[in-house]
Amino acid sequence: MYKLIDVDNHFEGKLQIAYINQPESFNSLNKVVLEELLHFIKACDADSSVRCIAISGKGKAFCSGQNLKEALDYKAEANEERFIQRIVIDYYNPLVKAIVYAKKPVIALVNGPAVGAGAMLALICDFAVASESAYFSLAFSNIGLVPDTAGTYYLPKLLGRSLASYLAFTGKKLSAKESLERGLVADVFSDVTFSEQSLQVLEHITHQPTVALGLTKKAFNKSYQNSLSEQLDLESILQQDAAETWDFQEGIAAFLEKRKPQYKGK
Repeated sequence: MYKLIDVDNHFEGKLQIAYINQPESFNSLNKVVLEELLHFIKACDADSSVRCIAISGKGKAFCSGQNLKEALDYKAEANEERFIQRIVIDYYNPLVKAIVYAKKPVIALVNGPAVGAGAMLALICDFAVASESAYFSLAFSNIGLVPDTAGTYYLPKLLGRSLASYLAFTGKKLSAKESLERGLVADVFSDVTFSEQSLQVLEHITHQPTVALGLTKKAFNKSYQNSLSEQLDLESILQQDAAETWDFQEGIAAFLEKRKPQYKGK
């Protein structure tokens, strides 16, 4: 089905993991990869049997960012002056929006270096876990570009303006440990146990009440623009929506019966 990403599924298809499979280029991004990731995210979000989505990379890297040779080839093919803007608008922005607005958790498994747009691909996910040898680098400035893939939107919010500017201006590498300390990743696992421990995290998320997680995600996204009053109103609406789900009834029943809930994601 896909040429440049591999898809694994776990827990009877409830968990879907896409692996960028271009290890020879450290999983660089090109039009095909971006289109396939977009299709994967949208297909998983539309499939009621899928409850958790994840992105990772094959080989030693998570993602090295845009394949520059292909970008230059695109300029020659398209014969368009503002070809970089066209690539961002046509290929990057739709993927960002699909991940951010998905109704299900989208999690990054950062198995190695995440550079440029590859770093932002991880950071726009709901959260990221990283292997101890992984690092993040906002390397855009190293080739005279600005952060895209929502970098200028999320980085100041995640890090504060000062640190975001420092990392964007210098392209400095942040180790997995430093990224954890700065709040960029949720957890760091050893290289040896990364696959096992990250899958345990995904298993837990997969079997959580999916609708409630999606509503929580929606509320977090809205909080960037809302006033306190607007956010409180939104919470009341979404809380009612969550209370009308089957999983809420199951959660209450399990609590009263002192047993583990068996959520269905509906």
